[in-house]
Amino acid sequence: MQKIWLVTGATAGLGRAIAEYALAKGDQVLATARQPEKLSTLQAQYGSRIAIFALNVTDASAADAAVERAIDAFGRLDVLVNNAGFAKIAPFEQTSSEDFQAQIDTNFIGVVNLTRAALPTMRQQRSGHIINISSGAGRIGAAGMTAYSAAKFAVGGFTEALAREVSAFGVQVIAVEPGSMQTNWASFATTDTADVSSDYETTVGHNLAAARQLAGNEIGDLQKYARVIFDLSRRDGLPNHLLLGSDALTVVRRGDNARDKAAAEWESVSRSTDRDGADLSFLSHVAID
Repeated sequence: MQKIWLVTGATAGLGRAIAEYALAKGDQVLATARQPEKLSTLQAQYGSRIAIFALNVTDASAADAAVERAIDAFGRLDVLVNNAGFAKIAPFEQTSSEDFQAQIDTNFIGVVNLTRAALPTMRQQRSGHIINISSGAGRIGAAGMTAYSAAKFAVGGFTEALAREVSAFGVQVIAVEPGSMQTNWASFATTDTADVSSDYETTVGHNLAAARQLAGNEIGDLQKYARVIFDLSRRDGLPNHLLLGSDALTVVRRGDNARDKAAAEWESVSRSTDRDGADLSFLSHVAID
């Protein structure tokens, strides 16, 4: 069955790969970007099967207009891919409030805006897939990425809670959490950054140097990523979170093991705050599976 997609951040990288893959498979796509003129080659190649829309995801009214454009152009909306995002690596102390807010707004509030715009249509259709592109940094915080990790952790929590709200009427919501892939993410994150102060050199400085070495040497294959995301659009019963890439899987497993170890070591302290005779039966009503 042919599906209708709305993809944010579609000019390059993963967003572009997803849009191209969906079009090659015969689907129709509303491709959005801050600079929509960069999508002209796709328009020339696929004609009426692609529509292009200028979108700043931090603008809620523009998000509403993008969904309306998809419906006007193609009659429905089946798949929303919230892909737009960026990072800048720097110590929190050296990150201005404006730069911090910009990362939160693009990486998280943009997801909220597009989801809010798309969900009523999907609920009425009783079907749809919302695929939020998060990051391994949404599961494990990294020095120098306080704003980015805060936003991506928020995307994960938002996705997990929303998935439990909307699954009853056929809408699937998933946070895809990639590792490194050959986009301009690492080069952009390490460009025009302030000199790291000496106190942060062994933490943020180390990660900044590692990211610069990573640029151009990422392990992820964009076409393989796009294929997996396309396949998700054809499946039900999706997990709330899906790690992609051996690097993300390795780092998150290491972090989960550290958390499990800490939880065990501090369990007596965690339980020490309960009232005497506390009844935990209410937890049987809390859905966590």
